[in-house]
Amino acid sequence: QLQLVESGGGLVQPGGSLRLSCVASGDMFEYHVIAWFRQVSGKEREAVSRISNSGRATDYLDSVKGRFTISRDNAKNTVYLQMNDLKPEDTAVYFCAASGFVSTSRWHQESAYNSWGHGTQVTVSS
Repeated sequence: QLQLVESGGGLVQPGGSLRLSCVASGDMFEYHVIAWFRQVSGKEREAVSRISNSGRATDYLDSVKGRFTISRDNAKNTVYLQMNDLKPEDTAVYFCAASGFVSTSRWHQESAYNSWGHGTQVTVSS
């Protein structure tokens, strides 16, 4: 399984931007589906976005569509989440997750993923 490390979180004002990175170590990164989840204290983890192994297919949580963009660079074993026009409700710990196979219908399910990073904090506040 892959080892995942997130970075890029921080404090930003509403309307600002952040770019999160998820760097993977391990074999066959290019065959893994990668997803971003977020979690607010006291609430369940929420799927934010996912990207297919090829990078050709992506999915987004409705509330982030048009603001967030997921991408990957397989040569660098890295997946990115560009977050624009951030809102206070985006405040959460953001996690990346990986799986060798995820059905389209299950991309948003936490149980579909085998590998998880430890998260990076994103705080949106004026």
